[in-house]
Amino acid sequence: MSEPFAVSEIAPGLWRWTAAHPRWRPGAPEDSPGDWDREVGSVLCEAGGEAVFIDALLPADRERFWSWADRRAGGGERVRALTTIQFHRRDRDELIERYGAATSRSRSELPNGIEAMPLRQAGEVAFWLRDQRALVPGDRLLGAPGGGLRLCPQSWLRYLDSGMTVERLAETLRPLLELPIERVLVSHGTPVLEGGRDALAEAIA
Repeated sequence: MSEPFAVSEIAPGLWRWTAAHPRWRPGAPEDSPGDWDREVGSVLCEAGGEAVFIDALLPADRERFWSWADRRAGGGERVRALTTIQFHRRDRDELIERYGAATSRSRSELPNGIEAMPLRQAGEVAFWLRDQRALVPGDRLLGAPGGGLRLCPQSWLRYLDSGMTVERLAETLRPLLELPIERVLVSHGTPVLEGGRDALAEAIA
């Protein structure tokens, strides 16, 4: 039996939902590459007249999801499917097939109100949603147990050729503190819906 599709409106023009990841496996050792929750988050933002899906994973109840998404997409004329990191392509191809969604995350091609924030040598691009004052990271920032944020474990960085460490990652993230962040919509864990900049500063520290 399919689980019902539930989506939360975080702010005007901004929604988040979760879905069970098909590659999740129970029992992963703590802080190992497989140590993440089964439910992962996805985001839809309306910006510059476009419906922008970020790291979209479709839920089991596809019929209800598509009914909701079709209303947001407005016929599919201006839909974009963005990914923060290579592992989060997820169901991007289904959005492309249904809507002809664009995939470029080039700063020059993004709709007004969304900015790509490359995390140099960390293999990720976070997205800044200006009007909603929301940051959408991929795997480099996670929801912390009990609330707030934490950096990803070192094991999540080992595949990178850059030799990135958690300490260097903290410095890579530091420029984001210049943004007036209110919300951090993490993929893994509970999102931060207020005080996002302070939560990021604490994670970096």
